[in-house]
Amino acid sequence: MNVVLVEPEIPPNTGNVARLCAATRTRLHLIEPLGFRLADRDLQRAGMDYWQHVEWRRWPDWTAFLAGQPAGARWWFIESGGPRRYTEAEFGPDDYLVFGRETAGLPRAWLEAAPERWLRLPMCHREARSLNLANCVAVVLFEALRQQGFPGEV
Repeated sequence: MNVVLVEPEIPPNTGNVARLCAATRTRLHLIEPLGFRLADRDLQRAGMDYWQHVEWRRWPDWTAFLAGQPAGARWWFIESGGPRRYTEAEFGPDDYLVFGRETAGLPRAWLEAAPERWLRLPMCHREARSLNLANCVAVVLFEALRQQGFPGEV
């Protein structure tokens, strides 16, 4: 699996996602610009000593990232308002789970261009605008891994 954070802004979220990726052997892709320095103490603290166990790459922008991926790669855009719940998707082992900035989400044009790949996490309270980024990544990633029988579980 691949987790893609597009222009993440909050160091502890990215650190927590890195820790999650280490524990699940999931590749992490960070798309610039980042809202912090990778040496940020909060980022390191949240990721603890897991960064050395994460297969990750930093990309200068979305265009460079796309150019560096294999033909036929499957993208899932996780964003509020999606036409389908994340539980309705059938995930594959090489899929990319794409999450946007904490304050702005993913560009609307991307979502509207691929509505069949736009997934949401269900919300039960109208006043709750969104969930924490790291929590969203964990929920969707674990559903994808569950569908595959948790490969590599120790």
